[in-house]
Amino acid sequence: MIARSRARGVETLTLDSPHNRNALSAALVGELAGALTEAGADTGVRAVVLAHTGTTFSAGADLRDPPDPDALVALLRQLVELPKPVVARVTGHVRAGGLGLLAACDIAAAAHTATFAFTEVRIGVAPAVISLPVLPRTDPRALARYYLTGERFDAAEAARIGLLTAAGDDVDAVLEPVLDGVRRASPEALAETKRLLTARVLEAFDRDAAGLTALSARLFSSAQAREGMTAFLERRDPEWVV
Repeated sequence: MIARSRARGVETLTLDSPHNRNALSAALVGELAGALTEAGADTGVRAVVLAHTGTTFSAGADLRDPPDPDALVALLRQLVELPKPVVARVTGHVRAGGLGLLAACDIAAAAHTATFAFTEVRIGVAPAVISLPVLPRTDPRALARYYLTGERFDAAEAARIGLLTAAGDDVDAVLEPVLDGVRRASPEALAETKRLLTARVLEAFDRDAAGLTALSARLFSSAQAREGMTAFLERRDPEWVV
């Protein structure tokens, strides 16, 4: 589920579960956490690129095999705390929990064809745990709209509101100067600079993780969530749609 490659100090971890649109299953979350641990400890790795196969970066939580909320919190925090820059390379669609991965990365670039949506409210839950990295890094007025409506928005809008660093026709061309820059930087300087940049995000984890984990668990076990997830899997509208 996680393919790995390396070129000139940049470790690429590729979400490779296209059969379920790279949904965040318990297994994928565990495997990605293990790969990040190894990359973080490897002195030959200067930066990590988080990429994907297929047309979807991640569809969010796997409704058939959802990760434990604590495990998802730990993965998001690991991305934020990794002592090396983490760069998201997106050429497909990003939904729900996938946006948490995106926001936890230090730099994120996407092709103009990518689309984004916080779809949680449409299945009876809330973007609880993923708010830990999303809220500190994203425009609050825009989030009010997209959290509450589940609307789809494009890569240009994602860049405008802070979910993306940049968008372009060729995502590799966008990332070329980024990866060149981190290759030229001192590893110790990169680690300390990242520590400065992520301090406010980690404050949110320290303050809010327990409450948001509890909220996520409560909502996922609710009657409306059961209806919403069943409707999603059956490809119909949930009963509350008017």
